[in-house]
Amino acid sequence: MKIGLRIFLGYFLIVALAAFLLMRVFVAEVKPGVRQAMEDTLVDTANVLAELATADFLDGHINDGEFARRVRALRERRVDAEIWGRRKHGTSYRVYVTDARGIVVFDSDGRDLGKDYSRWNDVYLTLRGGYGARSTPSDPKDETSSVMHVAAPLHDASGRIVGVLTVGKPNRAIAPVIARSQAVVLRWGLALLGAALLIGLVAAWWLSRQLGGLRRYAHAVTAGERATLPKAAGEFDELGRALETMRDRLEGKQYVEQYVHTLTHEMKSPLAAIRGSAELLEESGEHAMAEADRTRFATSIRLQSDRLAQMIDKLLALAGVEHRQRLESPEALDVPTLVRSAAEQCAMRLARSHLVLDVDMPRDLPPLRGDAFLLRQALVNLVENAADFSPEGGHVTLRARSDAAAIRFDVIDEGPGIPDYAMPRVFERFYSLARPQGGSRSSGLGLCFVAEVATLHGGQAMLANRHPQGAQASLSIPL
Repeated sequence: MKIGLRIFLGYFLIVALAAFLLMRVFVAEVKPGVRQAMEDTLVDTANVLAELATADFLDGHINDGEFARRVRALRERRVDAEIWGRRKHGTSYRVYVTDARGIVVFDSDGRDLGKDYSRWNDVYLTLRGGYGARSTPSDPKDETSSVMHVAAPLHDASGRIVGVLTVGKPNRAIAPVIARSQAVVLRWGLALLGAALLIGLVAAWWLSRQLGGLRRYAHAVTAGERATLPKAAGEFDELGRALETMRDRLEGKQYVEQYVHTLTHEMKSPLAAIRGSAELLEESGEHAMAEADRTRFATSIRLQSDRLAQMIDKLLALAGVEHRQRLESPEALDVPTLVRSAAEQCAMRLARSHLVLDVDMPRDLPPLRGDAFLLRQALVNLVENAADFSPEGGHVTLRARSDAAAIRFDVIDEGPGIPDYAMPRVFERFYSLARPQGGSRSSGLGLCFVAEVATLHGGQAMLANRHPQGAQASLSIPL
């Protein structure tokens, strides 16, 4: 399982558990909270009504006096109130009064007049000077039929409790308020949970992206590929830079060791030829060689020295390209100017072999972004390589074409072509084929340099045979 998914699942578990517990607490507290608010209101209502009913109760007219008439009229009163989006049309109070024995002497509903309520908590506790309240279902089979009752004492002139007034209100009257509050809490809870999960998803994606970029970079470096340090932030940026520094130091050490070993191996053959020729030239007396032989061995020393110098120059150029991970400052290049510059640089080399360079390119080639020196040197290497295999007096063609995606440079010669066995290795470092007409082998670094330049520009180098003869080397650079 990827680390981003593990982080997200862990975050999701924590957030989901916290949200579940929080919503359970909120939802569980909504119902008792609303009922507590209603009970507080009923306490005030009961005490106000108790004060209003005391005079009729003491006069013996609690069931037929002014108080009774007003309370019964309340049931017919039309209410038109909108409370937080909920329409209320009437009152839902029930008011009853009991005497000092707990017998009902007034009932706004008129159904329990004369009954003994002395055992109900609201009456029982209030007659004894306590706070009387109860919540009792009007229908034992229906849990939603509960009614909250809150009582207030009736006092005579001496302050003695002579009766109890109870106000009752069905709990289902506040059920819509509770349901609405629970729905709001649940809705916002789910919204916050969704937002938290979205934040967690973004955070996990970001962390996974940062780590994934560094992981791919490490794999590319391990595989010996060119890799650009991915953009990162914070500690990931520091980690990436530390990895790049470590890579540079390790690669530099390995690069030097590899090149010293390779250069030493490749220099053995020309140095052996130079040493052998020098020893023969040093002979004197009766063993002294003829002037023609001296000239031949001196020429061999010069050619091998030139080969060593060329090998070192190209090896340094190749090392400079191979060690670069990216183009530091690519610039817009005019392709016709680039091609003409490469052609001018090859003019002397082509003239020595009596070769003609044909340049073929349209005038409307789009500009190309890259390194002018590297691209020009790559084209020079391709033209010189074609010249090595072309017959004296022949033609070498340098062609440039463009499409929507890339510009392609083709160098075509009239030589014998590339043997099938050599085709997979032509871009290898130090791999070289014998030249026609007995020419010496090259350093084997030119095509390798071209391939590295192509890769550095995000392009590709190719080599293929043409029919009936000749070869075509191509350098494709994306636009």
